[in-house]
Order: sequence, then C-alpha cells, then structure tokens
Amino acid sequence: MKVECNLEDVFGVMMSKLPRPGLLVTSIGLDGRPNVMTIGWGLVGTMWGERAFMIAIRPSRHTHKLIEEISDFTVNVPTNGMEETIAYCGKVSGRDYDKFKERKLAISDGKRVKSPIIEDCIAHFECKVLGKSRVLPEMLSDDMQKAFYSAGNFNTLYFGKLLSILKNK
Repeated sequence: MKVECNLEDVFGVMMSKLPRPGLLVTSIGLDGRPNVMTIGWGLVGTMWGERAFMIAIRPSRHTHKLIEEISDFTVNVPTNGMEETIAYCGKVSGRDYDKFKERKLAISDGKRVKSPIIEDCIAHFECKVLGKSRVLPEMLSDDMQKAFYSAGNFNTLYFGKLLSILKNK
C-alpha cells in the first residue's frame, strides 16, 4: 500500500540512487501505452514558487515523445536488488519493447497524474510539467559538450511540479 509523505521522508533514499544505479521515470502517451526509462540526472527543489523535480530527457528517447503528449511523469525510486531492471530500462526503447512485461514490473494508476507508478519501487514522485528548457550547446563548456553530447541530442529539461510524493506504508 502506498501513502503520501513529505519530501524529507524519501529524499535520502532517492539521492542514494543518483547518478547510479538510477531512478525510473514512467510516462504514458495518447495511445494509453505506458513506458519506463532509467535516469541518472535529476534535481529536486523549488522552481517558480513550486516544489519541483527536474529531469533531463533527450529528444531521441521515446519518453520525450510521451511527456510532450501528456505533460506529466512519475519518478520512481527502485529498491535494492532492482539493478538489472534499472540497467535494462536504460538500454532498450519502449518504442520496441514492453519493458513492464519484459521485467515483470507491476504498475498502478498514478494518484494525481496519468502516468503510472511502479509498485515494485519504494517511493514515487508524481509530477505535472510546469515548464521545459532545451540544453543549448553555447551554454556548455567544450569539456561538457565532449563528455556528454559528442553526438548532439541535447537534453530537454522538464520541470515537474510535485503533485504528490508516495512511499510504501
């Protein structure tokens, strides 16, 4: 059973997963088909007077398309022992695979968003997109561009208003 909680209740465990092994972002498209991907970049704080979770998603990712369609997402904090699932969800595309089925991940409806939550995870951040910003090459040092963007495909930063934070009871 999932219960609402405060950020402080789950902040430590969430941060322990960044950047590795990562967190799991779920989204859903207009076709109603959910997707999950692994992220290693994210920030929690205040933006435009709202508590927010910022995630970085490359435009080439299937998740990018889904967030653009529905304007919400969930960030799910995996349990210890889910490392193979986290790696898998970061390697294959939801365009081609049903990652929930492949990894036997149970999902349930989000409480305040259309995107689902992953039952197997220990905490969940339900987010509605407040705004977004493209990472621009001219805003980065040459070293950052070489290290993270040698092929281009600069991230979109999605700022999600924290509508609810859930944890296992």
